[in-house]
Amino acid sequence: MATTTPDSPDIRSSRRAKSVGRAGDRVFSGLSRGSGITLLVIMAAIAVFLTYRAVLAISQDSTNFFTTFEWNPAANPPVFGIAVLAFGTVVSSVIAMAIAVPVAIGIALFISHYAPRKLAKPLAYVVDLLAAVPSIIYGLWGAIFLVPYLGGLNMWLDQYLGWTYIFDKSSDGVARNMFTVGILLAIMILPIITNVTREVFLQVPRMHEEAALALGATRWEVIRMSVLPFGRSGIISASMLGLGRALGETMAVAVVLSPSFVLSGHLLDPGGGTFAQNIAAKFNEANEFGRDALIASGLVLFVITLLVNGAARMIIARRKEYSGANA
Repeated sequence: MATTTPDSPDIRSSRRAKSVGRAGDRVFSGLSRGSGITLLVIMAAIAVFLTYRAVLAISQDSTNFFTTFEWNPAANPPVFGIAVLAFGTVVSSVIAMAIAVPVAIGIALFISHYAPRKLAKPLAYVVDLLAAVPSIIYGLWGAIFLVPYLGGLNMWLDQYLGWTYIFDKSSDGVARNMFTVGILLAIMILPIITNVTREVFLQVPRMHEEAALALGATRWEVIRMSVLPFGRSGIISASMLGLGRALGETMAVAVVLSPSFVLSGHLLDPGGGTFAQNIAAKFNEANEFGRDALIASGLVLFVITLLVNGAARMIIARRKEYSGANA
């Protein structure tokens, strides 16, 4: 039998390969660690910058920053608050999510489990294409097409659902209101939620579905017992991605909404505002202190986004089998 000595060519070649492998592992580990640290540093730098500029503005605010219904940092003394902006941002995002999430799940299920392959691929391509449309295009379409045609819907809601208060239209005017903004945001985030949810549904193990079918389950029962439970974390993640865009959407909201600092629970009345829309509308004309005030409102939006994503992670982690921890 042939034997190899410690200095044989095979042993030396193996040692060199292991050395190169270890070097590659060290390089990859260093790059990965450096990327993670860089991301944390960037996030920390953003938070420090926003906090510093926000403190400068809030310290000179003559009213309560969180409850004031006015925005006039150029006044003497300065008067500005985020009550209307926070309300408008949350309400428009809730409307968008309430409309977009069920529709997105339905579209994703249709593409992944119901549509023939010849139809599923073009439909998936169209949905992907919608996700790439710029925000300003959605805004122009909303202002030119959506606003005029939603007038009739607003009148119908006022007539038949006005007793609910939120659909009670107390003032006349075109449909430049939070309800229209919510519908437009729903259309904008629909492709994002649909794409992620569809990909999650396509990852369901085929054996799970076949086992349910073998037990006599209908197609809907297969989806209810196998597909939806498996894709729960993906649906939540997709929804959070859509919510993040809805919270921070700027140009489309600025084009469609007729802003005002009047806090109203009537969704069909013109007026209201959001953090992003207010920053975009007032940043150019603001002085140095006014920009600090806008940055303070941006800090609140930043915190809201972090809280929303943290809450989503907690919801996913409550069910360990769907959290990805065992992947």
